[in-house]
Amino acid sequence: MFGTLDVSASALTAQRIRMDTVAANIANLNTTRDADGNLNPYRRRFVVFGTGQGGHGADATKPGVHVQKIGLDQSPFEMKYDPDNDDAGPDGYVRLPNINMATEFVNAIEASRAYEANITTMEVTKSMINASLRLLA
Repeated sequence: MFGTLDVSASALTAQRIRMDTVAANIANLNTTRDADGNLNPYRRRFVVFGTGQGGHGADATKPGVHVQKIGLDQSPFEMKYDPDNDDAGPDGYVRLPNINMATEFVNAIEASRAYEANITTMEVTKSMINASLRLLA
């Protein structure tokens, strides 16, 4: 039964990282420059999950989930005509991040529901452990 708690705990960690990634995407919805101030729009990030706990040795073979990587969405940037913008090119277009707000909201809701489901699984597992201890006592 403790393995079930480990699986759910790994899922909670993975979904928290997914939610952090979604929050970063939403926060950078209009970011057209990189940290050095160069014209380089923020590129949408996404989480790729992998099986196992994500560690090395024995942890790698345990059941569960981990964040395998945080990838960069290679879809094209959005182009918006705004010739008065300081970040506009010679053609008057500004390159904006490739972030779709609706997609990010759906991903946030999905991560939130998965997080809640894993908490419920942990609570049910704890109840089963308590019931088992009462039977043994």
